[in-house]
Amino acid sequence: MSDTARHTTRSNLVATIFLDHPASVNESYFAHMRFAFGFAFWLGVASLAALVHALIPALCETTASRILKRLHARIMSRH
Repeated sequence: MSDTARHTTRSNLVATIFLDHPASVNESYFAHMRFAFGFAFWLGVASLAALVHALIPALCETTASRILKRLHARIMSRH
């Protein structure tokens, strides 16, 4: 395999793994990373709120569901 073919194959693999999906939602790699990290953070907060609620039902009664509704709205507004 020539160096050019190897470079092209690597470039296509990098694009497939890192660039194609962010481009499909009109974002750069770093913009998509920022959105995904923020989303993951709030999912973690919602998860902790649900855990607290499971242990002590009087606490965090609507926290997880409010966060999930807000995240759902963010996803829907992107499409």
